[in-house]
Amino acid sequence: MGIFSRTRDIVAANFADLLDKAEDPAKMIRMIILEMEETLVEVRASAARTIADQKEMRRHISKLEQLQASWTEKAELALSKDREDLAKAALVERQKAADMADQLSVEVQVLDDALRASEEDITKLQNKLREARTKQNAVQTRLESANTRVRLREMWNGPKTHDAFSRFDVLERRVDEAEGRADALGLGVAKTLEEEIAELRTSDKVDADLAALKARMKKEG
Repeated sequence: MGIFSRTRDIVAANFADLLDKAEDPAKMIRMIILEMEETLVEVRASAARTIADQKEMRRHISKLEQLQASWTEKAELALSKDREDLAKAALVERQKAADMADQLSVEVQVLDDALRASEEDITKLQNKLREARTKQNAVQTRLESANTRVRLREMWNGPKTHDAFSRFDVLERRVDEAEGRADALGLGVAKTLEEEIAELRTSDKVDADLAALKARMKKEG
């Protein structure tokens, strides 16, 4: 069963409400557009049939008008020959043709009204179809954005990410161990010349401080 039952249901439809109530907005908007496209095809086909009927009726009206002219000529001919009875019969046939033409003209007018209504319906349907396609683009954009966020969150909170960070921790531990081994290898290594001279300077300063301390204590004693 379709979402809409007739053209005016589509025209009066509020797509926002339909999408808000739908469990799957993307699927709903696709169904809406499909039904609108099918309805638009049907309305156009109906309009095409109406135009064809109009053309056929106008051809009949033209033939009836020619027939009326023919019966008029025949009535005139009969009168010219003093055959009033034939002239009267010819006028009766002409009136029949005129009545038929008048009836067809009324039907053509009815079809004109129907065609104008179809044209209005087509315009309204096209506008609604554009609105629905705009909604479809918006829904698709929102859906893609939501799916992207879901994938990112799944990736961030997923086991693969946790496993990767666990591996990083292991690698950092290995780097720490390697640096520790390098530092350990430096322990007990022979001092450089700069280091030995620096120690001498430190030793001289300590000796000077010690001598000064002894002299002060001796003086005080």
